[in-house]
Amino acid sequence: MLQSLGFEALATSSGACAGTYGRVDGRLKREESLASARQIVSATELPVSADLEGGFGAEPEAAFETVRQALASGLAGCSIEDFTGDTTRPIFELTQARARIAAAAEAARSTGSAFVLTARSDNFLRGVIDLKNAIVRLNAYSDAGADVLFAPCLPDIEAVREVCRSVNKPVNFMVGIKGKSFSVEELSEAGVKRISFASSLFRAAMTGALQAAREIKEHGTFRYLDTVITTPDWNAMMTKG
Repeated sequence: MLQSLGFEALATSSGACAGTYGRVDGRLKREESLASARQIVSATELPVSADLEGGFGAEPEAAFETVRQALASGLAGCSIEDFTGDTTRPIFELTQARARIAAAAEAARSTGSAFVLTARSDNFLRGVIDLKNAIVRLNAYSDAGADVLFAPCLPDIEAVREVCRSVNKPVNFMVGIKGKSFSVEELSEAGVKRISFASSLFRAAMTGALQAAREIKEHGTFRYLDTVITTPDWNAMMTKG
């Protein structure tokens, strides 16, 4: 569907992927996440990048193996974040976090293919409200070999500008948070080079499904059919290209 609309690249969302398994974000195993990514790779001719969370392990070796398997899955890129999975100690200490990105970058370069490694500083997403520290981390990840830098949940467009001014690699911006998702024009002017949607399209689709199901259950009507894509249009969209 996204390919038929003219998008040039695709990305998975760990939250959306977990939702298809009936779980919350962060509860998938590596093999489950990569199996989902392989399904998307096989369905499109577009390059696909995968949200591979923290690399499915705390040590650099885990990040290396995750990226190695991502390459074998036909992915064109992936992101690795510095969230520990432990809310009492949410962000990896910088030395360890940098080593994990360095290991991921080593795996990304191991085959000579054009694999795009995105490194995430999850400070703001995990309650560590420190822009200077996030920028220090992004620059460390850049030095470690990341191709794209990413700090989700930045508070305002000026913070986005500051990140773009302060790093030497392309910056990704995450759309998906109400009040903190700026327009393509605003982001482009701020210096952003890539925009990802997180789980927002999945949540938009699920919102529509929930509203339709609620109408059926509470009112016994099917007015939602007036606005959904028709079967012929859907089939055409799925086979386009």
